Amino acid sequence: MIKGVLIDLSGTVHLGAQEIPGAVAAVHEIQRGGLPLRFVTNTSRMPRRMLQELLERLGLKVPPELIFTAPRAVYRYLRERQLRPFLLIHPRLMEEFSDLPQHEPNAVVLGLAEEKFDYAHLNQAFHLLLQGAPLLTMGRTRYFEAGAGLQLDAGPFVAALEYAAGIEAQVLGKPSAQFFHAAVAELGLQPDEVVMIGDDAASDVGGALAAGLRAILVRTGKYRPGDEQRIGRSGARTARDLAEAARLILA
Repeated sequence: MIKGVLIDLSGTVHLGAQEIPGAVAAVHEIQRGGLPLRFVTNTSRMPRRMLQELLERLGLKVPPELIFTAPRAVYRYLRERQLRPFLLIHPRLMEEFSDLPQHEPNAVVLGLAEEKFDYAHLNQAFHLLLQGAPLLTMGRTRYFEAGAGLQLDAGPFVAALEYAAGIEAQVLGKPSAQFFHAAVAELGLQPDEVVMIGDDAASDVGGALAAGLRAILVRTGKYRPGDEQRIGRSGARTARDLAEAARLILA
């Protein structure tokens, strides 16, 4: 029996600044059904504050504690281990890490840095990795839907640094089981009592299934025909959009 819901944001609830039709009403329907939820996202282009503002503009007044982000997971990891990060991330995300010491960095944090993915920054990260710094990433997603078509995400740059330095990155966002389990724990539930809804067959759906959750792949956002074959595990359901997914779990 489904007792809680995790909902991806970009590609599931919105595309850019626009609501995916019916998504806001679907969230309200889930809430009226009495199911606790968390919005879970790997986005590394906006801090949680901006995500909250975006959702409010779409018609969803969401307290910040309901938005579970990969950047916050990375922040907690750094703080708990007293690591000093070299932040190869989007400028808008810098505020999430502003109270952490960053002199003489001994960890590399990689998100979707966009224009900062230049030779100088990547080479600086490479040298820190050669000195033994861990590579921490918010996700391995290859690409995302930006409304104007598919765009490169952070995953290809993670792979480049792994290859160059001969190391393996630690993923602290989706599809990490640790990330899903932390979100489930916030709901006070067990993994098999929670369903993950998202548009990414690998990170959202495959990752959730591997972590013991249930999952629904929506055919919005980055979804392309045949993505079902990329899930890698059985047990997922598909839905046209978040509205149909809501009907499935509330039936």
